[in-house]
Amino acid sequence: MGDNSLDELRSKRMAQMQEEYKAAGGSMQDKAAADEQQRAAANDMKNSILSQVLTQAARARLNTLLIGKPEKGRMVENLILQMAQTQQIMSKLNEEELIGLLEKVNQQFDNRKKTTVKFDRRRAALDSDDEF
Repeated sequence: MGDNSLDELRSKRMAQMQEEYKAAGGSMQDKAAADEQQRAAANDMKNSILSQVLTQAARARLNTLLIGKPEKGRMVENLILQMAQTQQIMSKLNEEELIGLLEKVNQQFDNRKKTTVKFDRRRAALDSDDEF
C-alpha cells in the first residue's frame, strides 16, 4: 500500500510539473511571437520609409551594398532613415546623391577602421621544420 500511494503522489507531482512547464512555455512562446511581430513591423516601416525617400535606382544600389558590405549598408540605411526622420530630405534621393552619401560614410568608416598587419620575422625564422 505504501508503494501505491508513493506512485500516486509521484504521478500527481509529475502532472503538476508538466502543467507548470506548459504554462511557462506558452508565455515564452507568446513573448517570442510578440518580439518577432515587433521586429517585422519595424522592418516594414523601415522599408516603407526607404521606398518613399529613394528612387528605384538608388534603392537597387543600396540593396547591392547591403549584400556586398552589410555593415556599411546598415550605416547608410541608418543615415538615410535619420535624415528622413529629421526632415533633412525634401525630395527623393537619386543614385548620384546616394553615391555622395556613400562617399561620406566611406570616409567615416575608413577613418574608424584602419587595420595594420605586423609580420614578426623572428618567429617566422624559428621554424621547427628547418632543424636537422
